[in-house]
Amino acid sequence: MTEVLGHRYRGFRLPPVVGDSLLPALLLLNVVTTRAPRELPVAVALTAALVLPLVWRRRAPRTVFGAVAAAAFVQWLMDVPLPADIALLVALHTVAAHADRRGTLIAAAVAEGGALLACLRWATDGAFLTPFVAVSAMVVAAAVLGVNVRTTRAYLAAVEERAARLERERDQRARLAAAEERARITREMHDIVTHNLSVMVALTDAAVYAQHRSPDRATAAMHQVSETGRQALTDMRRSLGILRADEPDGEPAADRHPLPGIAQLEALAGQMRAAGLPTRVEVHGDHGHVPATAQLTVYRLVQESLTNSLTHTPPGTHARVRIRCSTVGDAGAGAGAGTGTITVDVTDSGPGLPGAVPAGHGIPGMRERAAAYGGTLEAGPLPGGGWGVRTRLFLGGGAGASA
Repeated sequence: MTEVLGHRYRGFRLPPVVGDSLLPALLLLNVVTTRAPRELPVAVALTAALVLPLVWRRRAPRTVFGAVAAAAFVQWLMDVPLPADIALLVALHTVAAHADRRGTLIAAAVAEGGALLACLRWATDGAFLTPFVAVSAMVVAAAVLGVNVRTTRAYLAAVEERAARLERERDQRARLAAAEERARITREMHDIVTHNLSVMVALTDAAVYAQHRSPDRATAAMHQVSETGRQALTDMRRSLGILRADEPDGEPAADRHPLPGIAQLEALAGQMRAAGLPTRVEVHGDHGHVPATAQLTVYRLVQESLTNSLTHTPPGTHARVRIRCSTVGDAGAGAGAGTGTITVDVTDSGPGLPGAVPAGHGIPGMRERAAAYGGTLEAGPLPGGGWGVRTRLFLGGGAGASA
């Protein structure tokens, strides 16, 4: 119950103009109740001149301070001491809380001058120093408290602005990460679907062609189609597994569906040979130091290149895959060897048209994969005939998280 009442109390706030009207009302009530009838008109008029401007002090702090200071000077000239002189300190505090340093110093100097004049005229028994020090201390306190309010307000505004900026940057990073993840999944799906469908189409055509002349070969081709389809489903589950919330607990995705890499290139070549594209794979150097993501990039580059060769070349075309892995410090690796590099060369013997580039997302996707490791991809017809894809990946920069 106490907590509920506390929340209600904190949620209830008076309007600023009501709060600013309380002090003038109290000071006017004090004058009305304490002054003699003959002094009442002058005292009420001077008190009203001193305190009523405070109602608008938040809207125009400098103007209100000037009005209060002028009323205080008139009061001093008329030699009428009043408790309402505290209005000058309130107005000074408001100026210090809302104006700049120059305005605060001018207002403080005016208030201090008023304190000096008041003590010179109204100090009792000739005791000037003690009341002057006390009033000066109140002037300094009002100014310092106002400056502290202004500083705190500026600090809170800066904190809120920084929090809003960080929130915008966080949202922007989240959008960029989502876009990058969508691009990664798009590349994966393109490579998986395009490659496996191309292989399945080629195998199906071969099975149809051989079903009467060689039923055994047709049956083997259809078995290979089934195996290729299952492999495609496995690859898609692996690539999309991170998006699923119902994956079994206690069974890492990498253990269920390990990422394909350089070691699986021979199996990929066998798949291409079964589809009608004789393929030879050569791997030079130790690829044990190559990260799994970089090996996946190499695999996808080779897969897409062979898929293009299978799709865009006539029967009888041969393909060759050469992978060179340079370990750290390999003097023969050329530029970038100090950080470790992988060179990928995929060529075929097809009659490729000069300047012809397969349409679609394949080549752009390969360029994006190569760029993730600081490499550039060259794809085009070879001088002696055929088609070639060449790229070099640099492993030292740690790129490729999104490959």
